[in-house]
Amino acid sequence: MIATLALPALLISIIGFVESISVAQTLAAKKRQRIDPDQELIGLGAANIGAAFTGGYPVTGGFARSVVNYDAGAKTPAAGAFTAIGLAIAALALTPLIYFLPTATLAATIIVAVMSLVDFKILQTAWTYSRADFAAVSATILVTLVIGVEAGVSAGVMLSILLYLWRSSRPHIAEVGLVPGTQHFRNILRHKVETTPSVLTLRIDESLWFANARYLEDYLLNRLAGDLDIRHVVLMCSAVNEVDLSAVESLEAINQRLKDQTITLHLSEVKGPVEDRLKRSSFLNHLTGSIYLSQYDAWKALTPKKDRNSLNHLNQKKKQSRSLKI
Repeated sequence: MIATLALPALLISIIGFVESISVAQTLAAKKRQRIDPDQELIGLGAANIGAAFTGGYPVTGGFARSVVNYDAGAKTPAAGAFTAIGLAIAALALTPLIYFLPTATLAATIIVAVMSLVDFKILQTAWTYSRADFAAVSATILVTLVIGVEAGVSAGVMLSILLYLWRSSRPHIAEVGLVPGTQHFRNILRHKVETTPSVLTLRIDESLWFANARYLEDYLLNRLAGDLDIRHVVLMCSAVNEVDLSAVESLEAINQRLKDQTITLHLSEVKGPVEDRLKRSSFLNHLTGSIYLSQYDAWKALTPKKDRNSLNHLNQKKKQSRSLKI
C-alpha cells in the first residue's frame, strides 16, 4: 500500500504547496503584504497530519475558496473558523434546502470569483520576453485544460526545471575589454573597448557546475584555436557564485591544456567563498598564473607597456577625430 500511494502522495504534496503559495502570494500582493513560504509549509503539514487522523481530504489553499473568502471581506485567519462553523451548520440543518441547488449555480459562483485571477496578458508578455518561458506557460495551460490540474502543474514544474538546466548548461560568456578612461570592462561586441592581442579576458556570467563546465572548456579552446598571439587568459569571475567539484576538474584540465600551449591562466574578481572552496582543492597549487583582486589589476600586470602606449596613442587619435567631427 505504501508503494502504491508513494507517488500520488508526492504529487499531491507538491501540487498542494505550489497552489497554496501561488494563491497566497496573489492575494498578499493585493494587500501589499508578504508571506513566509516556510511557515505556509509548516501550516499545511500540520493541517494534513490532523486530516490524516480524522479521515479528512488532503489540505491545501485552494484558488476558488481563497478568492471567494477574499471577496467576502475576510481579513484574518478567524474567517476560516467561521467558515467551518457555517459549513457544519449548513450540513446539519440546511442540507434539504441546498440539496436541489443546481450544480451550475455553484460552478458559476466559483468561476466569477476566480476570473479575477485570470490574466491572459501573461501569454503576450511571455512571448515578447522569452520564447522558452512562453512554451512553459502554454504547455502548463494546455495540459491543465486537456488532462487536469495535477498534470498541468506537474508539467509546468518539470518544464521549468528542464529550462533552468538548459540555460545553466550554456552560460553566457563574454570577451571583455577596457572601457577607455575607466577601470571597467565590457563586452567587446557591445562597447568600444581597449584590448591587447596577448591577453584574452573572458567574463563568465554563471556559476560553474557539472552541467556547464565542459561548455566553458570547449568555448575557450575554440577561441584559442588559430590565435597564436595570446599569451595570457584571464577568467573574470565576478558573476561566479559557486564552483562544484566537476567544474574544478574542468578548470584543472583547462589549466593543463593552456600550459601545454605556453599560455598562462589567471583568475580575477573571485569572490571570497568561491576562493575558499578552491583552496580546498589542488587547483590553485597548480595554477600557472595568479588571482587578481580586480580585472583592472590583471590588465595592468599582464598588458605590455608598448601595447599600452599604442592603445593610448590610438585613443588620442580617436578623441581628435571625434573633436573634428563635432
